[in-house]
This record gives sequence, C-alpha cells and structure tokens, in this order.
Amino acid sequence: MDQQELVARFSTLTTAHLADACIRAGVPVRCAPAGTNAVVSGGRLVGRVCPARHAGSVDVFLEAFETAGPGDVLVVDNGGRRDESCVGDLVVLEAQAAGMAGVVIWGLHRDTADIREIGLPVFSLGSLPTGPQRLDPRPGDALERATLGEWVTGRDDLIAGDDDGVLLLPAAHAEELFGLAETIRDTERRQAELIRAGVSLRSQVRFADYLEQRRETPSLSFRDHLRAVGGAIEE
Repeated sequence: MDQQELVARFSTLTTAHLADACIRAGVPVRCAPAGTNAVVSGGRLVGRVCPARHAGSVDVFLEAFETAGPGDVLVVDNGGRRDESCVGDLVVLEAQAAGMAGVVIWGLHRDTADIREIGLPVFSLGSLPTGPQRLDPRPGDALERATLGEWVTGRDDLIAGDDDGVLLLPAAHAEELFGLAETIRDTERRQAELIRAGVSLRSQVRFADYLEQRRETPSLSFRDHLRAVGGAIEE
C-alpha cells in the first residue's frame, strides 16, 4: 500500500477501528502511552515510521530527515522524559519541508503556538518551556529504532494518530488490517443508525439470547457471541 492509498483509507477510519482490527487479526495492539495527544485537537497522521532516539541534540533529527521518504512520520524517542522538551518549531518546520506527514514524540515539545501555526500534525506527552540541558552519548542505532512506551518500533512499522492516541502497525500486515478495520467501521455505522432509528443495541446483538446461552454454558464469552452474530462492539 503506497502513501497516497494509506492516507485515503485512513481518512475514513480511526485508530480505534485499527486497534480492533489488530485484535481480530491476532496482531499485538501496540499503542503509544496514554496521554500521547495531538498538539492541535483533531490532528491526524499516518505513515511509515522514521525513528530517531534523542540524546540531547537536534542533529539526530536532521540526520533522520536526510533518509526520510515523503509521508514518513518522525518518531522521537526521548525516553518519556518530562524534565525537558526535545522538539520545537524549527524541527517541525524542517520535518514539514522534508515532506514528512508529522511527528510523534515519546517526550515533550515546546513552541506550542508556533507548532500550531505550522500546521504539521505533532503528537507528544505535553509541553515544557525548557529544552535539554544535557548531551549524552548517542546510541549507535539511534536512527534504526525508537521506543514508544513499552514498544520498540522501526521502519518496518506504520504509525497512525488521531484524537484517541497513537497506534503502531506492522507494515507487512497493512492491507489485512485496513480491510478488517473498514469492515468493523461499516458494522458499527449500521449499528449506530439502527440505534438512532429506535432499534436498541441489545436487540441488534441478541443480548437476551446471549444471557440464556450463558446460563447453559457459563464459559461463553460475550466476544464469542458477538462474533457469531456479527457484532462489532468490542473488536
């Protein structure tokens, strides 16, 4: 799937649809830590991961831009630190000039007003006025992998972000996951339309049948029942 198709298909989906698709496909659900939010509410991005591990200097980001492809997303690993910001307006401007789709930071940003004006989607754990006051040894693989919370990511992954947060996806499974997400989206839309028309969700998913079956088979899960009747509440 090329970048143009990726953007077009994600435009009608949410990260929640894609997370549920991962569950259905048996793929690990890899979310960035809760609180990784868009600097501008409503911001959305999707693209290939371009990793960069920060050690106190912006040169690692500039080097990452040298090899970034159009539509890539700069994924900045600052170890989740909350005592310094590591990305400001100039890095975001340079990412935009390099044709990148956005920036995701496991850490903090600054220059919030300028970033909002630039318009490139940026996701972070929050903001802080001070930049780094350190210069640590740079890891040898600083441009090969980055960490987002408990997850390690690299150029074999896609990354998507919206108002619910940020999600990593294996690029090799993109077609399958997007197809499943679209199916889940369509099912949920039909269910929502029926609720608005007066047909309760309980009746749509035959909840009374589930309660009766569970009395006979206590091990029956609601998720198994949903799969049998074609519901999409939980995945």
